[in-house]
Amino acid sequence: MRRIALLLPVLLVCLLAPSGARAQGQVGVKVENLPNFDLRRFHFGFLLSYNSSDLFVKLKPGSLLNDSILAVDHIRRPGFNLGIVSSLNLNDNLSLRFIPSLSFQDRLLKYTFRKSDGSLIIFEKAIESTYLEFPLLMKLRSDRINNLAVYLLAGGKFGIDMASQKDVNNQIDDEIVVKLDKYDYSVEAGGGFDMFLPYFKFGVELKFSYGIPNLLIDDDTRFSAPLESLRSKVWVLTFTFEG
Repeated sequence: MRRIALLLPVLLVCLLAPSGARAQGQVGVKVENLPNFDLRRFHFGFLLSYNSSDLFVKLKPGSLLNDSILAVDHIRRPGFNLGIVSSLNLNDNLSLRFIPSLSFQDRLLKYTFRKSDGSLIIFEKAIESTYLEFPLLMKLRSDRINNLAVYLLAGGKFGIDMASQKDVNNQIDDEIVVKLDKYDYSVEAGGGFDMFLPYFKFGVELKFSYGIPNLLIDDDTRFSAPLESLRSKVWVLTFTFEG
C-alpha cells in the first residue's frame, strides 16, 4: 500500500509534463484555457488521493490505574484513494459534488503492558480498512483569474468498510485484532485550487475528515477493554482531473 501511495506524485508529474511544456512555449501570452468549461451544468472526472489515517482514542476513566496496561498510543499510517468525480454547477461559484471512492486506510494502535514480574511487553495492532465511500460536498469557488481559481469545500461522507474484521474470533494475544464497526460517517472540510489546462481541469485540494460514531466493538479482550471509544480522523491530499 505504501509503495502505491508513493507512486502517485510520479504519475502526476508524467501527466502534467506535456501541458507544462506547451505553456512554456507561450511565454508572455495569456491564453484562457477551456473558456466554456463553466457553461456546462455537469462535469465528470476522476481523482487520486494520498491519505494519512489515524484514530481519536478515548480511554475509560481509571483504565491506566486499575489494570496492567500502561499506555495506548495511536500512530497514523499512509494510504490512498481512487474515485470518480461528478459535479453539478448550481451557479457560477457554487457546485454540488458527489465523489464515490475506494479508500485504503491503515492505522496502528500500540499497547504497553506491565507483566507480573515488572517487565514491559508491547503489542502493535494494525487496523487496515478498505472503505467504499460516498462523499457529498458543497464547493464554493472564486471567479477565475486567467487559468486559476481557489475554492473551499464542506460536507459529509458515509463509508462502508469492505475489509471489516468485526466477526473475527479473538483467542490468542498475538492474533487478536481490534474490531471496528463496518459503517462510519464523517464531516469533511477543506480547500484547494483549480488550474485550467488546455485539455482538462486539474485540481489540488487538502481536506480533513472527522468521524462521528464510536467505531469500537468491545469484545472484552485486553486490547478493547481499556478503550471507551475510537473515532476516525483522516487528512487527504487529492488531485482531481475533470473534463
